[in-house]
Amino acid sequence: MAMSSLQSKIAIVTGASKGIGRAIALMLSKHDVNVVLAARNAESLLKLKKEIERNGGTAAAIPTDVTSEQAVKNLVFETEKQFGKIDILINNAGVGVFSNVVDMETADYDEMMNVNLKGVFLCSRAVLPTMMKQKSGEIINVASLAGKNSFAGGSVYAATKWGLIGFARSLMLEVREHNIRVVTICPGSVNTNFADKERDEPLLIQPEDVAETVLFALTMPGRVNVSELDIRPTIKPR
Repeated sequence: MAMSSLQSKIAIVTGASKGIGRAIALMLSKHDVNVVLAARNAESLLKLKKEIERNGGTAAAIPTDVTSEQAVKNLVFETEKQFGKIDILINNAGVGVFSNVVDMETADYDEMMNVNLKGVFLCSRAVLPTMMKQKSGEIINVASLAGKNSFAGGSVYAATKWGLIGFARSLMLEVREHNIRVVTICPGSVNTNFADKERDEPLLIQPEDVAETVLFALTMPGRVNVSELDIRPTIKPR
């Protein structure tokens, strides 16, 4: 079965400065994808850009706040200006604050809703005109198993991920006639410092595992859309 080629494609990766986003950007660059790195931390983006280039890849670093409509428009404008097109959008930027509702600060609620949900909407909407015009495109959303499973202390975070999954399912149906694939990946706990929790657990899902799943989805034959993928550890960590 022939696999789709990624050579010379252009991919925007949000939340690229660390964790899963960084792993995805590195993985794609190793497969000859030109990667546009987007996050708020300009210094980290520049370091990653240089690392990709040292390894023979091509990358651009565009500091971006995905909650800002103007910043997202600028991200798309600069990507098209430099590379001429956009083939792939990786909606990876995300934040998590875990607290019972009674103790949740409104500012934390707003940040999670804005980054995890509004950011996905803004970025997806911004790339769609280009993808629809070229009759091809891939939008990969990094959600979470929290979007399918409830847990105490995760009410707002889970709500953003449930919302993301619902958004992506509907978007997939809207754009499939334009040969645009929408894929949502739902990892369990990943071995990163997400939500400021230091982890170093070998049995947990690794950022590279999520990157490999993205690669799998992107390289499926063009006639196939793997619309949702759940990722769990084989052995449940204690």
